[in-house]
Amino acid sequence: MLDSSFTQVALILLIAIVMGLGAKLARQPLIIAYLAVGILLGPSFFNVVSFQEEIELLAKLGIAILLFLVGLKLDLGLIRSTGLVALYTGVGQVVFTSVVGYFLIVALGYEPLPALYIAVALTFSSTIIIVKLLSDKRELDQLHGQIAVGFLIVQDILVIVAMVVIVAIGSPGSTNSPIDLLFVLVGSVVFLVVVTLLAKFVVPRLLDWMAKSQELTLLFGVGWAVALAAATNLLGLSMEVGAFVAGVTLASTPYRESLSGRMVSLRDILLLFFFIQLGTSLEFAEAASQLWPAIVLSLFVLIGNPIIVMIIMGVMGYRSKVSFKAGLAVAQISEFSLILIALGYSLGQVEKSVLSLVTLVGIITITLSTYLILYSEQIYNLIPKFLSIFEKKDLSSSIDEEAQAARYDAIVIGAGRLGGAVVEGLLSRDARLLIVDQNPTALKELRDRGLETLYGDVTEPEFASSLPLHEADAVICAVPERTTNLVVLEMLERYKYEGRICLTAMDEPTAKLLQEDSEVTVIRPLNMAASRIIETLPTIRDRDK
Repeated sequence: MLDSSFTQVALILLIAIVMGLGAKLARQPLIIAYLAVGILLGPSFFNVVSFQEEIELLAKLGIAILLFLVGLKLDLGLIRSTGLVALYTGVGQVVFTSVVGYFLIVALGYEPLPALYIAVALTFSSTIIIVKLLSDKRELDQLHGQIAVGFLIVQDILVIVAMVVIVAIGSPGSTNSPIDLLFVLVGSVVFLVVVTLLAKFVVPRLLDWMAKSQELTLLFGVGWAVALAAATNLLGLSMEVGAFVAGVTLASTPYRESLSGRMVSLRDILLLFFFIQLGTSLEFAEAASQLWPAIVLSLFVLIGNPIIVMIIMGVMGYRSKVSFKAGLAVAQISEFSLILIALGYSLGQVEKSVLSLVTLVGIITITLSTYLILYSEQIYNLIPKFLSIFEKKDLSSSIDEEAQAARYDAIVIGAGRLGGAVVEGLLSRDARLLIVDQNPTALKELRDRGLETLYGDVTEPEFASSLPLHEADAVICAVPERTTNLVVLEMLERYKYEGRICLTAMDEPTAKLLQEDSEVTVIRPLNMAASRIIETLPTIRDRDK
């Protein structure tokens, strides 16, 4: 009955649908469901997946497209926009986890090479999962969301470097002659030169011509990714490097978002087979023996990784709430960790037990960190005093006497995109402003321009009490987050503020809630933008004339 690869794939897809529904109900990423399907259909339970070569081929296609999309979405501008914090936290967390993790794993009884593999695998976090969770919570554009995505991009770059090193090491006992090494080196240089020339002079023109056909554009994206992956594989490098380079070469084209949008679904379907393959390689009896080390390493990832991020961000001047929420983004290992270990296993550098261990750590950390991120606000509210140790003490102090004595036309809360536009508009009218934010990088840029700033989180009662509210004619909250605006309103009412109050609402329910106070002017950025667009359109003539 299950003697054909087609029938087995059909069964895999049907079971994946059922498990996927269960994961959705449990608010878990589909990666967990896919691994569960592989374990159920593997040798530990029903043992129905016998066509390993076909599954492996689909898995490799999925990995190639995944790396292609990572390269395609590589946004170095985001790293620049979040300042050095993305670089420092990304690199710092990788170094900390690798070094401390290595000695911890050796202490658990593992040999040096497997310990190094496991330690490196524990350093990388899932960009896909984090972006999805933050997007669902509408926190992607908030400060902690931007910083998290910034250092995850740094990690994505580092994992490619790690893969290149692994392939360069090769299989145990393999001896590469100088001629072989020279061939790989020269071939790599020629490959990069040819791809660069194609990407600059040929590919953009091809895409301009093919863009008229969505099907042809999608086919080109897949073909380009797989072709370059195959080319680097032939050169003795890993296929993952070629797929990543293929994405990077198209990242600057105007078709980047279009290609990404069309290929994401294909990536998700094909990656299913990688995780199925990984799950089928996990033998239950072997995994049970790895349970204790898996729990220890999972706790290390869940607790140690966020702590190092909070320490680095605290030293750089960020408040504990921002660093805590950003730190939770590294409280799990990623699909790249599993790909990295699978690559080492395929080269014979690590044993199957190591693959089982990292897979278990992945299941535990992804499952638990998902809930940590979903309920980050509630968790933070339980332990704010403990987390304050990760802040610079002088940053939480009140503003100086000169600021207290000054009179401002407005206190602007939030220096992000909306707040920045508000600040520029008020400055054009020669307004004297005090700008409040918890992003030290943004505030430094404003201070360099001679503007008065105050670092802090207005949702914290102690900080709110230090604001010179009665020395300002207006308070403007330009933070899009609903909770912040409600807290600001409550704070102003508590201190009986008598000036003008402007709060931001991104949706109708929030606007109605804020408008219940007659003293509040509600800023509706989306409505204002829509009105501006309509105003710029030519007058629509009466059709009856």
